[in-house]
Amino acid sequence: MSIIDPGTLTRRLRIEQPVADDSLDGAGSGSWQLLRMTWASVQDMLPSKGERIADGINVHSRPARVRMYFRPDVTSEMRFVLGDRIMQIVAGPAELGWREGMEFMVEDYTSPGNPA
Repeated sequence: MSIIDPGTLTRRLRIEQPVADDSLDGAGSGSWQLLRMTWASVQDMLPSKGERIADGINVHSRPARVRMYFRPDVTSEMRFVLGDRIMQIVAGPAELGWREGMEFMVEDYTSPGNPA
């Protein structure tokens, strides 16, 4: 029996890696580059777990668990993109089985209230 069920890998994710801006005035203004596309499972956590207070401001995060086949080139400095949803890696990668799969905890943020 496999750790990763292929039938659960229903989302096509972009794995992006950071690219530093090497110009003299480019500190902190890097960009993101596609590493590869892969099939993955994205399971959102319950909404009640996604609210917290940060610096006195109520911040809503959207935590999720991402599982995929094992890839030695994916690190916690990278991010996942699913459509217009950008997910930063907050925990992982955790190896599942003997290099069969990997799991990450990710979050994307939205501010509460009227975006206008």
